[in-house]
Amino acid sequence: MDRPRIVSPHRKRIRQAAYAGGALALLLVTLGLSRLKPAAPSVDRSGVLIDAVKRGPMLREVRGLGTLVPEDVRWIPAAAEGRVERILILPGTFVKADSVILELSNPELELQALDAESQLRQAEAQYTELKVRLQSQQLDQKAAAARVQADFEQAKMQADTNTELARQGLIADLTRKLSDVAARELGNRNGIEQERLSIASEAVEAQLAVQRALVAQRRAEAHLRRSQVKALAISPGIAGMLQVVPVEQGQRVSVGTNLARVAVPDRLKAVIRVPETQAKDVLIGQKATVDTRNGFVDGKVSRIDPAAQNGTVTVDVALEGSLPAGARPDLTVDGTIELERLTDIVYVSRPAQAQPNGTVGLFKLDPDGVGATRVKVGLGRSSVSTIEVTSGLVPGDQVVLSDTSAWDAYDRIRLK
Repeated sequence: MDRPRIVSPHRKRIRQAAYAGGALALLLVTLGLSRLKPAAPSVDRSGVLIDAVKRGPMLREVRGLGTLVPEDVRWIPAAAEGRVERILILPGTFVKADSVILELSNPELELQALDAESQLRQAEAQYTELKVRLQSQQLDQKAAAARVQADFEQAKMQADTNTELARQGLIADLTRKLSDVAARELGNRNGIEQERLSIASEAVEAQLAVQRALVAQRRAEAHLRRSQVKALAISPGIAGMLQVVPVEQGQRVSVGTNLARVAVPDRLKAVIRVPETQAKDVLIGQKATVDTRNGFVDGKVSRIDPAAQNGTVTVDVALEGSLPAGARPDLTVDGTIELERLTDIVYVSRPAQAQPNGTVGLFKLDPDGVGATRVKVGLGRSSVSTIEVTSGLVPGDQVVLSDTSAWDAYDRIRLK
């Protein structure tokens, strides 16, 4: 038969205490494990970029992509309306100042030029006819004035003679008076004729001036029409490389339409697009180097665009010295502008995503080179490939420069 199981109170208390201790130990282990930091991940050393912090001189530079652009570019517009008759020279050809690139045709303009020439000849003929007629009239007036003057001189002599005869009592006093009156009358007439002759000369010059103005007007119109007809043969006016002919044969063009673009190929400048965050330190006159892929050309900053476009600022670099072989307009180039030379600073190669005058978290290698700890690093002035260190690192420290965003959850990594 079954017997009731007798449990000792002492053993029961021991068992309960053991259960309680086990539960407490499990709780403490769980709490401790929850507070442990994640294990440091292992990173392949060959997959990251490591550099040492240095102290010494640093050259601040800014770099940007750009193109070579001619300094002397001329667009040739249409001086008159017309139709493109022929295109004689294609882009890529070296042209002289008087080379005919293309020809336009405009029959109406040619007819207007002929009409202007006819009106000019008519005005010149009218001027000649008027001049001859006025000269003839002037000669008639001079002849009349000369006759009056001769009559006056004769009357004056007669009056002087009669005065002497009257004094001697040889003629009557009335005869002397009459000769004096005739002399004074002819003297007045002579004065009037001389004044009329002077006024007539001025009138002749005024009438000729009016006709000369008309001739000058007709000549200017004829010259304009001739120049417009001549301008139907399009010439560049400068020697250079023909770059663009944006019209087609048979196309109708209006006055002012651009027909061709010519550039002087040996006078080029580099137009560099610099990131707007770095353009604030660029100044006119700073030294620059342009890489044309076939060689380097020195230059200086000549112009800075006041406005930013698409996150960049356009900077013009005037090139100095001869250009390398193959340098031509619209060639893609790399431009590097020297901002300043810093003599004694702490610097490091530029980490990924590092911004000037900011802070960044970098992994600094332990002395054994196996582990790396994240440190907060203050940054200052930057260059193309280097940046100033203001806090957090000292010369000789080695840091990981690669992008470490994948390990943002860790304060340490292990390099293998």
